[in-house]
Amino acid sequence: MSRLRDLLDSGSFVVTGEIAPPLGTDLSAMRASVETIAPVCDAVNVTDNQGASLHLSSLAASRVVLEMGHEPIFQQTCRDRNRLALQSDMLAAWTLGLTNLLAVTGDDPRGGDHPEAKGVFDLDSTQLAQVASGFNAGHDMKGRDLKGATDFFIGAAMFPEAEPWDVQQARIEEKIAAGVRFFQTQAVFDIDKLARAVDVAHAHGAKVIAGILVLRSPRVIRFINERLAGLMVPAHVAQRIERAEDAAAEAVVLATEQAREIAHVADGIHVMALGLDAAVPTIVRDAGIRD
Repeated sequence: MSRLRDLLDSGSFVVTGEIAPPLGTDLSAMRASVETIAPVCDAVNVTDNQGASLHLSSLAASRVVLEMGHEPIFQQTCRDRNRLALQSDMLAAWTLGLTNLLAVTGDDPRGGDHPEAKGVFDLDSTQLAQVASGFNAGHDMKGRDLKGATDFFIGAAMFPEAEPWDVQQARIEEKIAAGVRFFQTQAVFDIDKLARAVDVAHAHGAKVIAGILVLRSPRVIRFINERLAGLMVPAHVAQRIERAEDAAAEAVVLATEQAREIAHVADGIHVMALGLDAAVPTIVRDAGIRD
């Protein structure tokens, strides 16, 4: 049973956060991150080799989050696995009690820490959502009956500020048709563009959790603008962080303002703390989303 699905279906405004599994087997830092952000989050995303860089698998780390008493969102990228491995891992996830699935295509491995790795991309995120939807209906990709179906709450990524918009809108609609029931967006800076995307998702019965990045330093902003395709921090936002006496503190204030604004438009916020985990409770509470 997905508590996140129940909350969204009931019309509650939700909060999700994000943690990265470790490079190795020492879970202490990951556990500390979970314990810091989970008290104000309804679910916690567990990234899957984020940035095409090596980490402990999302499957194992998501199970750890669940055993800690918190609800994980199991992320699965198409970059690293063919359709056989993707299906096998999704069945494993369900048997381990993971009910929330975020299907993503994945970053190009040439930008990660193993640039010589071969990207698989046998499926894309829309096709992966179709596979998960089939599992929920009790069959695999070949149409064969499963001995035990799943009931995944299926999510995917959304890019409200990417252009041209008609292409993005078509992708949103294709993902919903494939079985996606909630979206987590890339970082949002333009509330009107977010509202446009929310309207499309709502028209087809899907929910939208809007992304907020805690832009902790000018260096982080430069990295985003230079290295992350499809995302650009607006000049006025960058200048605000660059001119602040305490860039990290200003980033928290900015994220709080964004959370308040998004609360009137979307179905939730997804806070990406970029290492400032301790700021997540502050952002959520100061925005009036949690007591």
